[in-house]
Amino acid sequence: QVQLLESGGGLVQAGGSLRLSCSASGPSFAGPPMAWFRQAPGKEREFVAAITWKVGVTDYANSVKGRFTISRNSAKNTTYLEMRSLKPEDTAVYYCAAASRFYRTTIESHYDYWGQGIQVTVSS
Repeated sequence: QVQLLESGGGLVQAGGSLRLSCSASGPSFAGPPMAWFRQAPGKEREFVAAITWKVGVTDYANSVKGRFTISRNSAKNTTYLEMRSLKPEDTAVYYCAAASRFYRTTIESHYDYWGQGIQVTVSS
């Protein structure tokens, strides 16, 4: 089992920045690809960004490319999402996820471990 815990969410004005963290723990954590997804009110959950653990290959949704950066600290088993130039449409619950059976994927159904989610609210 892998346990994921998000932190760093909150309220920010449009144009501001936030950094989300996802701490992973558990005997089964062996560096799977990690990702961030988000779900806005009334919408389905969507892919935001992903990173492979060893090499650090990244993928981004078009809507966040150039504004968000995903990274990881292998020593701390922690994944980060640096969010800049935030817009009101970035408001959502953000989820950290791990895909134990894949090397690199952006598909939600491939992710089998999920955090509880953390609220990010961007005011206009």
